[in-house]
Amino acid sequence: MGDPGAGSTGAAVEPIATVSVVDEAIEMATSLEPLVLSLLVLALVALVLGGWWLIRWFRRPPGARFRRVLEGYEEVSVLMHPNPDPDAMACAMAVAAIADAVGTDATLQYAGEIRHQENRAFRTVLDLDLESLESSSELATDAVVLVDHNTPRGFTGAQTVEPIAVVDHHPGNGTGTEFTDVRTEYGAAATIFVEYLQDIGATSPDEDGGAFDLTPELATGLLYGVQADTNHLTNGCSQAEFDACASLYDGIDEDLLDRIANPQVSDDVLQIKATAITEKRVEGSFAVCDVGTVSNTDAIPQAADELMHLEGVTAVVVYGENDGTLHLSGRSRDDRVHMGETLRHAVSDIPMANAGGHARMGGGQVSVEHMRGIGPSDGIDRAEFEERLFSAMAGER
Repeated sequence: MGDPGAGSTGAAVEPIATVSVVDEAIEMATSLEPLVLSLLVLALVALVLGGWWLIRWFRRPPGARFRRVLEGYEEVSVLMHPNPDPDAMACAMAVAAIADAVGTDATLQYAGEIRHQENRAFRTVLDLDLESLESSSELATDAVVLVDHNTPRGFTGAQTVEPIAVVDHHPGNGTGTEFTDVRTEYGAAATIFVEYLQDIGATSPDEDGGAFDLTPELATGLLYGVQADTNHLTNGCSQAEFDACASLYDGIDEDLLDRIANPQVSDDVLQIKATAITEKRVEGSFAVCDVGTVSNTDAIPQAADELMHLEGVTAVVVYGENDGTLHLSGRSRDDRVHMGETLRHAVSDIPMANAGGHARMGGGQVSVEHMRGIGPSDGIDRAEFEERLFSAMAGER
């Protein structure tokens, strides 16, 4: 057996050592200059409060964080992408509603034109107050919120704009200085704003308890924005789109929805659609058509939609020229053809060209002069360009 006394002595060592460490810490603290000690205490408090604030900020739902950003400004400019469509305009409407609820003035702005009959009907029927701009100097305020795109473009000085917030569903690296929410898995940016409104308790006017009323105009706009970007919930949808439409259904105005969805079609649009149908070139299950010189570039994606109705065709590209630029629009229901990547590859070595988009739809612009050989390239003609499009759809580029 061991010596009991020895065991007792060993057991008493740890408390004595602990007391010694505490004494040393107290002695060290009391030996510091009062100013240094005060700074250490302040730093510790700041660290604790900062950590607490960050935890609270990131635990808030995105809609609440977005609203908090808007609260920090007296006014904001809500910038849509050039030639805005119903998804972009619906998003801008939602930002304006949230801004109004927190006492922030919102000016809705865009570059380009609103020419597609569906887009014009959306603006007119919902009585939207939208301002066009040609340069960054025309922005209503330095505080810019980007919706349905994540990099400013389409106007002089766009590259100098640093948005405070970005809400989008397109691929890209653009970010906001204070808030960024880019969900490429979503079919429409309007879906994100439906969730924001749910986050902050928006309700229909005949319900009680919401932070503010979700008006029939806003509900209708958001629903149509989702439908327009997903081809009426048949293309590129996620579960979120169906959930968003279901949540909006009770608040929409059916008459407004019908007037937006069934606008009259202009003669030039019908002519371009007819050209695409009659002049198309088909190879296997792919179709390409040059519709020539057009005055209304919005007719090009509509012509692409028409060609997708052809039996046996699974991917199409339609292009036409306006003011020295070829405008491309592609559609795909072929799992082998990612249309955004297809168009990007087809124009990749043409100077000043750009293209991209989603798996099911894409678009692009090509300078006619650069395609012909201006700049560091040999140039190609339109027949060669069409061969590139077919090769890209076949995965050979």
